[in-house]
Amino acid sequence: MAINLSKGQKVDLTKGNPGLSKIVVGLGWDVNIFDSGAAFDLDAAAFMVGGNGKCPTEKEFVFYGNLEHPSGAVKHMGDNLTGEGDGDDEQIVVDLSKVPANVERVAFTVTIYDAETRRQNFGQVSNAYIHIQDMTSGTDLIRYDLGEDFSIETAIVVGELYRHNGEWKFNAIGSGFQGGLAALCGHYGIDVA
Repeated sequence: MAINLSKGQKVDLTKGNPGLSKIVVGLGWDVNIFDSGAAFDLDAAAFMVGGNGKCPTEKEFVFYGNLEHPSGAVKHMGDNLTGEGDGDDEQIVVDLSKVPANVERVAFTVTIYDAETRRQNFGQVSNAYIHIQDMTSGTDLIRYDLGEDFSIETAIVVGELYRHNGEWKFNAIGSGFQGGLAALCGHYGIDVA
């Protein structure tokens, strides 16, 4: 059974699951019923960051426009434009054994595409969650429900995998940003054209 996390909680991933290497990080959400005049398109992404908290190059930013890191360590399974239906809306597969040595953390984020133009924010989104599953066994390991803590934010750092003493852990972060994907890219040292 999956461990349910609260904001700020950290949990060991590999220590209690020896041999764990391939995981599926699933993100999901629902859009509240109202009419903003435009469809919601939420996007999951992963930022692979070094010790300085920044991505070494733009290749370490894995999203709908760059679906796979050259190492094969992080792979985005594709953009879901509507978020309709049950289950995960977007998934990112991580092979922990292939994460380059210069990457200490993999941060998972969700942003609202074109939020400013469409006048949308995370106050209009509910039931957002992240869960981590062992890809080999299909077992759910961790689940973190974000709750309804957001209003004007257009980007969220949901959580991150990080290396500690040779083991991988997960930190439930749940912190919001204004400024959408551009703000997150700036935070992680990616130049946005």
